[in-house]
Amino acid sequence: MVTAPGTSHQPVLVVDFGAQYAQLIARRVREANVYSEIVPHTISAAEVAAKNPAGIVLSGGPSSVYEEGSPSLDTGILALGVPVLGICYGFQVMATQLGGEVSQTGQREYGATPVTLKGNGGTLLAGQPIAQTTWMSHGDAVSKAPAGFEVLASSESTPVAAFANDERKLYGVQWHPEVKHSEFGQRVLENFLHTAAGIPGDWNPGNVIAEQVERIRSQIGTGKVICGLSGGVDSAVAAALVHAAVGDQLTCVFVDHGLLRKDERRQVEEDYVTATGIRLITIDAEQQFLDALEGVSDPEQKRKIIGREFIRTFEQAQAELVAESAADGDPIRFLVQGTLYPDVVESGGGTGTANIKSHHNVGGLPEDLQFELVEPLRTLFKDEVRAIGRQLGLPEVIVGRQPFPGPGLGIRIVGEVTKDRLDLLREADAIVRAELTMAGLDGDIWQCPVVLLADVRSVGVQGDGRTYGHPIVLRPVSSEDAMTADWTRVPYDVLARISNRITNEVKDVNRVVLDVTSKPPGTIEWE
Repeated sequence: MVTAPGTSHQPVLVVDFGAQYAQLIARRVREANVYSEIVPHTISAAEVAAKNPAGIVLSGGPSSVYEEGSPSLDTGILALGVPVLGICYGFQVMATQLGGEVSQTGQREYGATPVTLKGNGGTLLAGQPIAQTTWMSHGDAVSKAPAGFEVLASSESTPVAAFANDERKLYGVQWHPEVKHSEFGQRVLENFLHTAAGIPGDWNPGNVIAEQVERIRSQIGTGKVICGLSGGVDSAVAAALVHAAVGDQLTCVFVDHGLLRKDERRQVEEDYVTATGIRLITIDAEQQFLDALEGVSDPEQKRKIIGREFIRTFEQAQAELVAESAADGDPIRFLVQGTLYPDVVESGGGTGTANIKSHHNVGGLPEDLQFELVEPLRTLFKDEVRAIGRQLGLPEVIVGRQPFPGPGLGIRIVGEVTKDRLDLLREADAIVRAELTMAGLDGDIWQCPVVLLADVRSVGVQGDGRTYGHPIVLRPVSSEDAMTADWTRVPYDVLARISNRITNEVKDVNRVVLDVTSKPPGTIEWE
């Protein structure tokens, strides 16, 4: 039986038609304790069959099925006998391919939309009230269900808002069940997964750990491995997983590249080592990174440079460690990375979609990489990684901390990275973190990047004199998995304290501004 990489579970494939919420669908499937992965709509029936999926979900998308060149689906996929759920655009693609009709009604439905179930709602909508509120986003509508399909629901403008064929295990809804504004959306997904498709809900942190430990042991064997430990959640959990698998074969290398936040070196060298017992070597590479970044302002170039220098530093560490253990003559061949699923998706991997940005551990690696990568978190979302970290016994101070990008403060300085600018940003960032913690907001905020607009100056008045200082941007966001996010409504008094402290205590800063952009359209980080 073919299963998902790094797991013994058959995957549920989320076919991406360019949807804003394809990643969210995958996340909701996992909330039902079922493993999922995203594939492009260009995938062939043969490729789907080779993955041996337990089920398929067709995502929504911005196109119309009538548009020339609109995303399509290999017709053989619906004939594989695999349970399929179509959502929005995916629902309409199913309808047209199976002989139903989709019409341009001229009556669009966007946002909260009441729907009424037909009868008991069938297998898909069982256990739900006859009248409920869903979240719609469509202009076209299914006007006639395919032959052999039962209509399960309708809305004022959509006569066929859901349909089903239990015998063929084919289902569809016009609304977006993955969005929490759909009152019973998760119930729809769970009915499809557990009842219609018969998939057990047994994918959880515990068996992920067991599966990954087995896979890591199989990959590494008796070899030696190093891990770049940043002190962040991802690398900490990745290292702990590998340590659980191969023990003292692992050496963690902490690179102080000068792009860290205040006190992070101490936290890594003291807190993490005390909690895990992992062997740690610290390398002071601040000047190396600053030299490599000199004169560079382009964010993509900065990311690639930082990724390159990380690898070069590891190669140097490898040479030193090999020399240290020359007696046994066993070279270090493996490198652990805390790559997550959002990193892969946003770097254009796995979905056939555009590259949003390179991640230093995905798109920024040099072609002549000297190591074989070990990436135990590559299929996981951030909150799943936290759950695994807690299961492994890591302290909350580590697994509960806000995400921090691998390139560090280097991508939170818009403009050239210099020592003076890093020191300035470090102080501002420390103030923000301290005030948010003091206000008890750490649990409400997913992440709060503090950004220095290094190439921007504005006029201010400080100490009865005219100043020409930099702005600092606060970017507090709330999210479940970093695929989508909204800006956090931080209380005004907290924002006032942060602003006052930064402008009073941080040299050359005379203005603090708040970023109130959601994701999409903006990303969480500015660069």
